[in-house]
Amino acid sequence: MPSVPVSSQQKGVTVWFTGLSGAGKTTINDALTEQLRDRGLSLEILDGDIVRTNLTKGLGFSKEDRDENVRRIGFVSHLLTRNGVIVLVSAISPYRNIRDEVRNRIGNFIEVYVSAPVEVCEQRDVKGLYAKARSGEIKQFTGISDPYEAPLNPDVNCETHKETLEESVNKVIVKLEEMGYIPVPVAA
Repeated sequence: MPSVPVSSQQKGVTVWFTGLSGAGKTTINDALTEQLRDRGLSLEILDGDIVRTNLTKGLGFSKEDRDENVRRIGFVSHLLTRNGVIVLVSAISPYRNIRDEVRNRIGNFIEVYVSAPVEVCEQRDVKGLYAKARSGEIKQFTGISDPYEAPLNPDVNCETHKETLEESVNKVIVKLEEMGYIPVPVAA
């Protein structure tokens, strides 16, 4: 494995994974986390499911509550990013305008659209959430009874129904390197 010199002044950035439930946000995030840690980089993970049980507990799934959920995640991301931490966020974050608001607040921001057709996401759904949403048991479910506004110009588009996990992770790493957020490995 090539060695990477670790800078004492790491540049902070928020990498925001957005997409439907089951698209592969957390899967890509987990694999990316492992690679970035192997490079000795300082990072934090804010996963939507974990955040909802702690930071945004009590918020529902109305548009207002979803926006507040994203704002709170964005606030924490901003604090970490400005202090030189790479923040990896996995959150459905269905509304374009609130994602743009958070991007503008943070500044050092890479939007990763984890895209897969809803049919593929339903096939991957081990929790049965899509079936419950289709039967009416779950209201305001993104992609079924609530909208998802795909990014118009994401920094990275991971088409998880067409590419391998390795290809998706590599797209994000290349973008981080291109934008100067992580060093390019030097051959040993």
